[in-house]
Amino acid sequence: MEELDVEPAITNIPAASDGKHLGFAWGPGDILAYETLYKASSGAKGSGCSFIHEVRKDEDIYSPILRKLFNESHHIFVGLQTIKEDLPSKNKKPQFVSISKNYRSVIRACMEELQQVAVSTKDAKVAMQYGNQVSILLAIELIWNLAEVLFIDSAPAGSLLLHLLDWVRLHKADVDEKATEVLQSESPAEHKDYWDVVLSYVMQGRLEESRQMLVKQATLHPAPRSMYKLMDTLLSKMPFYNPGGNQTLTEYDVKWRHWHEEVDRCLQDNSFASNKHLEIICRILVGDEDTLLEHKELLGTWYHFLVTRLLFSHPTVQPTELHYYAQSCMTMFLDSRSVPEPLDNILLAAFEFDIHQVIKECSIALNNWWFVAHLTDLLDHCKLLQSHNVHFGSNLREFLLLEYASGLFTHHSLWQLAVDYFDHCPDLGRVYLELQIERVPLNTERKALKVLRICEQRQMSEQVRSICKIMAMRALKNNRLGSALSWSIRAKDAAFATLISERFLQDYCARGTFSDLDLIDNLGPAMLLSDRLTFLGKYREFHRLYGEKRFGEAAKLLLSLMTAKIAPRSFWMTLLTDALPLLEQKEVIFSAGQTYELMFCLEELTSSLSSVAPATDGTMQDEDIEQTKVELLRLALARNLAMAIVKEGTVST
Repeated sequence: MEELDVEPAITNIPAASDGKHLGFAWGPGDILAYETLYKASSGAKGSGCSFIHEVRKDEDIYSPILRKLFNESHHIFVGLQTIKEDLPSKNKKPQFVSISKNYRSVIRACMEELQQVAVSTKDAKVAMQYGNQVSILLAIELIWNLAEVLFIDSAPAGSLLLHLLDWVRLHKADVDEKATEVLQSESPAEHKDYWDVVLSYVMQGRLEESRQMLVKQATLHPAPRSMYKLMDTLLSKMPFYNPGGNQTLTEYDVKWRHWHEEVDRCLQDNSFASNKHLEIICRILVGDEDTLLEHKELLGTWYHFLVTRLLFSHPTVQPTELHYYAQSCMTMFLDSRSVPEPLDNILLAAFEFDIHQVIKECSIALNNWWFVAHLTDLLDHCKLLQSHNVHFGSNLREFLLLEYASGLFTHHSLWQLAVDYFDHCPDLGRVYLELQIERVPLNTERKALKVLRICEQRQMSEQVRSICKIMAMRALKNNRLGSALSWSIRAKDAAFATLISERFLQDYCARGTFSDLDLIDNLGPAMLLSDRLTFLGKYREFHRLYGEKRFGEAAKLLLSLMTAKIAPRSFWMTLLTDALPLLEQKEVIFSAGQTYELMFCLEELTSSLSSVAPATDGTMQDEDIEQTKVELLRLALARNLAMAIVKEGTVST
């Protein structure tokens, strides 16, 4: 696509008066702007503005009603991606048309809800905001419906006009409201809008409704009844193409021409000269352009004029001929001094079958990427965009989906939808997801687990580690050691697991009990992540064995923690102290060899402590306590050694 040929919209930032300097910071989807204290040369100091302005690229994602549009369309999008590529195009076409209608039904439902809120609200500003959103959605649905007819369904001649008639009727619903008002009046035939309703019905090809309205006029004025009867006959005889019937397009064309000639004869014969309203209807039926243009206010738009003109002058129009009629109708209908609106240019590009121009014009005119992203994706599945690539790394479909999904990631809940869009962008989707997922604020543990699950499902190991580290650090700051350890194990971060294990041991030394026993008891293979974590798990196992009075196993485990150098040297005194109750048991638990090893560990510990610099007065009391412990341990070890030697000697003899 070529560069944009329009000037970007200007956003006015409040309180940023002329001559003030603004600083700004880019965010993932927004910009923060703030006033600075910059002075050119005087160096004078002044007070700065206390406000920071947030400039949002896409305001619509913050509308609670439009969020329903994003959520519902996401389900349709995911369903579309599941259609198998190997199916023949003939079989896929009905599925694509059905999906297109699903998208349109979501747009229409959202539009109706917005209208209800706009009518019911008492806040004029809110009502105007919702009114603007309704207008945008109306335009979106109008464009999508036309794209469905021309590109997705690709209706052939004959059927094409029928689809265009449905398109116009759907988007010109004010006729029915006016008709209801007329019919509910005391005398419908004398109502001021009666003939407007009749003409509108005729111009929309709703001839059955127009005949029913004319009956009321014929009943009121019996004198010219024959004239009304003739008009009724002409209206009833107008042929419409039936795609499912046996009639060929050529046969239908011959039949339509005969009818057209009959209407023309009635006009030439002045059959309706005495009734100007019926004569106007007759002129419309023969496709008189001047008469149609005289009733611009009833047609409303140039594309309604186009469809009415085709209905009464060229009902078998070929798709390739549409652009000629569309251009001429727009030129005839619009004032020569007026500039076509963006919607006019988009519809004209559609009638010209210039899909890429439609997408480009919509991208410029609309305030978010929702419409162009989903329509382009559907058209790409229909194999209508294969030949078009853009110059920034991916095809057009992927580029628009990436832009749309990136916008969703700035929202606190819609970011979850964006993940699926990135998943279905094969070239750059994963790269974008990796960058965006790191920007999701992890406000709660529940949200962190959601993000983590997404990363784990996609084997995004770097992001998994990053999230786990963040959550582990946060839990540690809040002194939630169990949660911190759980996150560090999940991150497979040995250094952090060691740090938290140290905190657990310090906590135990201070309080005499372990917190988060369930977690420590069920570490399993995870305890092998670091030596300190292994020690924590095994030390807790020692306490469990001791509690279950399995003293032999407990003693063996305690000794192995020290001799295998798994326990940190700073914790040896605690372990030796834990051995005291086992040494004091009536039954000998430690063998002579095990007692020698404990004595060796005690001597090694005391020799290392004696080599430390002399203590200050503040720690003299602690030293006395430690010395008392050492003496008690030596006594207990000596007593246990004597008992063990006696026991082992007795057994051997």
